[in-house]
Amino acid sequence: MKKVITFGEIMLRLAPQGYYRFSQADVLEATYGGGEANVAVSLANFGMDASFVTKLPAHAMGQNAVNSLRYFGVDTTSIVRGGDRIGIYYLEKGASQRPSQVIYDRAHSAIAEAQPEDFNWLEILKGHDWFHFTGITPALNPNVAAITLEALKAAKALGITVSCDLNYRKKLWTQQEANDTMSTLMEYVDVLIANEEDAEKVFGIHADATNVDQGEIDHENYISVAKQLTERFNFKKVAITLRESITANDNIWSTMLYADGTAYFTPRYNMHIVDRVGGGDSFGAGLIYALTHEMNNQDAINFATAASCLKHSIEGDFNRVTVEEVMTLVQGDGSGRVQR
Repeated sequence: MKKVITFGEIMLRLAPQGYYRFSQADVLEATYGGGEANVAVSLANFGMDASFVTKLPAHAMGQNAVNSLRYFGVDTTSIVRGGDRIGIYYLEKGASQRPSQVIYDRAHSAIAEAQPEDFNWLEILKGHDWFHFTGITPALNPNVAAITLEALKAAKALGITVSCDLNYRKKLWTQQEANDTMSTLMEYVDVLIANEEDAEKVFGIHADATNVDQGEIDHENYISVAKQLTERFNFKKVAITLRESITANDNIWSTMLYADGTAYFTPRYNMHIVDRVGGGDSFGAGLIYALTHEMNNQDAINFATAASCLKHSIEGDFNRVTVEEVMTLVQGDGSGRVQR
C-alpha cells in the first residue's frame, strides 16, 4: 500500500450552530480542520496509510487536535509538540445570497513559530510515496515557507511524488508574495491542483471567456491555463476545479485533469451544499487516492470529483465518505435515495 504524508496547520474551528450569524450565536461548535489535515483524514477514510505533520502545543487543546486525527486512523507520530497556541478560525456559514465568512486567529500559532530544526525531513519522509502540501502553509510566514522548501527538497531526494493545492488566501499574503514564494516551490511539484482564481492571482494566468459567477465556463480556456502552467513549471499533471456558484447553497461542480497534452473533463454535479469547507481538500485526497491506485486519468479525475461532491453534504472540515460511496456516485447513482 502506498503511504501518503501531508504537512500544514490544523486549526480549531469555532462556528455558530446551523446558519446562525456571529451576532446571533450564544454557542460556538468546536471542531478541527485544516487543508492538509483534511486530506490526510480523507485518505485514511479511504483505507490508505496517511500521516500528518505539523507543530502543536503540548496542552489539552493541542492534544485534542491530535486526537481528532487519530480518531480516523491518521498517523500523528511525526507531529512536533511545542509552542503556546493552536490556530483558530471562526466560520459563519452562508445561505442563499449571503456568502460564508471566515475570520482567522492564527498569528503566533505553534506551526507559525516553528523553526527549521524542528523537522528532520529525511527521517520523517522516509518510507513514504507521496507528499502533499497547500499554498496556505508557506503563506503563514517566510519561516514556514523555508520549512516547506526543506521538506520538498527532502521529498525529491527520496524520490517521493509531490502534490500541491495552490489555495491562494488573500488574508494571508499578497499576490506578489504568493508569486515569489510559490514559483520557487513549484520546481519540486509533480501534480498541481488549482482553480481559475488561484492561477490568476498567484501566477497571472487567466481563463478567458469564463465567468463562474454567471455560469459561463469555456473548456478551451481552462485547457490553455493548464497548458501554460505545465509549460512554465513542468508539472506531470494539472487538476483544475470548476465551481459555478449559483448561491451560497447551490453550486455546480466539475473538474478537469490535464496530463500529457490531453484534457479530461468530468460530469457536472448540481450540489445543494451543507458545508463547503474542505471541498477542495477532499478533491485533492480523491485525486491522490486514484493516482496511487493506478486509475487512468479519466477514472482518476472522475473519482476525485465525486469524492468532493459528496463532501459538500457533510458538516465539518473532514470528508467522512468511503470508497464504495464515491464509486456509487461515479457510476451514476446521484439520486440520494435511501440505501436499505
